[in-house]
Amino acid sequence: MRSAAPAVCVSRSPSLTPGPGSGSARRMCFRKRPGSAQIYTGPDPSESPMSRYDRNQPTRNHRNNPCCFCWCCCCSCSWNEDRNRLRRLSRDTKLESVPHCEVCSKPSSEEVLSWAGSFEKLMKNPAGRNVFREFLRTEYSEENMLFWLACEELKKDHGKHGVEEKARMIYEDYISILSPKEVSLDSRVREVINRRMAEPSCHTFDDAQLQIYTLMHRDSYPRFLNSAIYRSLLQSISRSSSES
Repeated sequence: MRSAAPAVCVSRSPSLTPGPGSGSARRMCFRKRPGSAQIYTGPDPSESPMSRYDRNQPTRNHRNNPCCFCWCCCCSCSWNEDRNRLRRLSRDTKLESVPHCEVCSKPSSEEVLSWAGSFEKLMKNPAGRNVFREFLRTEYSEENMLFWLACEELKKDHGKHGVEEKARMIYEDYISILSPKEVSLDSRVREVINRRMAEPSCHTFDDAQLQIYTLMHRDSYPRFLNSAIYRSLLQSISRSSSES
């Protein structure tokens, strides 16, 4: 024969469940079928009201995103929010405190024409750097020229204290991922810089400077030669030559 299912008995006190009969506690028995959920007939008289309240509250998850300890962009933790807010700074204001252009004389027509034939001549000429920097500003990449110039200034300083101070400022302004003027470098170059920053020297950023120089040469320089800025300069030089 099939055995009967066990009974579940629940006691209720007279104060919680008043009813006819004596004042003694009523004992109610329920038959529990196999596989069915247990029947709940009311609160446990021995349990405090605060315990029942805490038990019935929904579980609160204080972490908004389970991936907060990874480096992915989907995290909503405060660290990533701060980082993303800094990186979303307006392009129009990200270079508010950049230094002024280099002091130089007006370029000759020969110099202006030579810039079209050699990026090296453009970068060696102060007037050429100023014009090229003006073009980079229109493309929101002026930090590339500023970083290159800062590295050139670092090479001129041979005092230990001065080198360390300038290297720290260059790192904070152009290498740090939290800087609005961060330049684009690959991971290998960044690792080299991080190792060298333990003992900074005037050559700490040589690899990074070369990478940014190559980037400007291959990416920005061809567009500069076809830009309105350079063409306008050629026209003004041509007019001045014809008038003289």
